[in-house]
Amino acid sequence: MRQAGVIAVLLVVLVSGLFFVHGIQDWFVHHAIPLQREAQNALAGALRSLRAAQPGAVTGFLLLCFSHGFLHALGPGHGKAVIAAYGAAAPSSLRWLMALAALSSLAQATVAVALVYAAVWLLDGARDRVEGLATMIEPFSFAIIALLGLMLVRRGAGRLIGIFARKRPTGHHHHVHGPDCGCGHSHAPDPAALAAARDRREAVALILGVALRPCTSALFLLILTWRLDLELLGILGAFVMGLGTMTVTVSAGLAAALLRRGMFLALPEGRSLAPAVALSELLLGALIAVLAGGMVLRLI
Repeated sequence: MRQAGVIAVLLVVLVSGLFFVHGIQDWFVHHAIPLQREAQNALAGALRSLRAAQPGAVTGFLLLCFSHGFLHALGPGHGKAVIAAYGAAAPSSLRWLMALAALSSLAQATVAVALVYAAVWLLDGARDRVEGLATMIEPFSFAIIALLGLMLVRRGAGRLIGIFARKRPTGHHHHVHGPDCGCGHSHAPDPAALAAARDRREAVALILGVALRPCTSALFLLILTWRLDLELLGILGAFVMGLGTMTVTVSAGLAAALLRRGMFLALPEGRSLAPAVALSELLLGALIAVLAGGMVLRLI
């Protein structure tokens, strides 16, 4: 019972920490919006310099794209929130979390490029139509994120059931084959292979969930550079903007994962971390599923 109480307190602290980070983000948003406007004006000036073929215009343009992606990521957006929530819920390595954050940001830029140039070929590149397409696919993004939350719920619930089943006393014994008992037969799937497959499914869901909601600034940049006959620079700028976004996304994911590890280090020595890990995964997965599912209902 004492361990359950400690776990509950840790979960409250963990969720409170996430909301505290969200509060800090609101402070950044308040101060980042004026900087975003300045970056947009500077970006427009850089495009005029590109058209005039001024020296150093390309370097200045790409630096502005990176800074704009960084500042835009500080504002409202679900990419860093999804990565941070996953980092807080799932027992992932920091390297794996950084890779997911990087891939999701670059996939988001890829979707922006694909969306704009599909609209160029099919809809003559009208900005309102491109934004309309982005709005149409947005519910699918949140639906996939809700699915990711359900995956975490299922994994956490399965672990809890397994923990309690192992603790339950039994009155008789049977010969039980392990996954590799040496008898020449395969009695169960390899746990490592199952975990790897599960991680891959979650990674695909996370990356798609972020990517299917492309950055509006990237869409604007791609449309504008297409109209100015600067298509290749626009595509390059969109990916550089994605690198700026990735900087914030990776930081958010690492902060959440380190917060999670710090919470579990506070558990009493000699106590198993397995129940705490499973319960946190279940509850945070449920939170992700409920919030993302609510956004789907609002958007459809």
